[in-house]
Amino acid sequence: MTSSWPQIPAGATEPTPPPGVQSCGLSSERSWYVAYTVPQNEKSVVRHLDARQIETFLPTYESTHLWNNGQRKKVVLPLFPSYLFVRIEAAQKSAVLAAPGVIRIVGNSRGPVPLPDSDIEFLRSDFCRQRVEPYRELVVGQRVRIKAGPMEGVEGVLVRKENRLRFVLTLELINQHAALEVPAEELEPILN
Repeated sequence: MTSSWPQIPAGATEPTPPPGVQSCGLSSERSWYVAYTVPQNEKSVVRHLDARQIETFLPTYESTHLWNNGQRKKVVLPLFPSYLFVRIEAAQKSAVLAAPGVIRIVGNSRGPVPLPDSDIEFLRSDFCRQRVEPYRELVVGQRVRIKAGPMEGVEGVLVRKENRLRFVLTLELINQHAALEVPAEELEPILN
């Protein structure tokens, strides 16, 4: 991987990275991690991290809420409450943890665990953005793979909802699920 910093002419000093971004050398790779936040603070954490020039992604969906006065209003909510995604180098973990509202970076006993890029690409795709919604029920059913189109190869679980097929993507690291409608002809079973 090549550095995103410009080449330094002979005799010049190396530029300092933007606030919140640490220079890690040429061998560092950026990976997607899950940041766990204080409930209902996901959007403010995104603003803080964006100000520190840390790449973030907060998947959202639209929902219609009925207020006490009888009005219906569309609201944009986080797809995975209390979770957002950050794309960072290893040395930037402390900058993420320093942001107000961030509790931890999700991982295991050895430390933070990166997510596969394909999960984030799927959630960011136009294919997913228009049809995604939270899925909070138990995920049971056959494991399937999308066999064609921009999300070819992404795996999930097939479920039914209101006589429609739903593809459920599970982010196992945070035990969260997202469901979207997918025509049956775009899916194939995963054989063990």
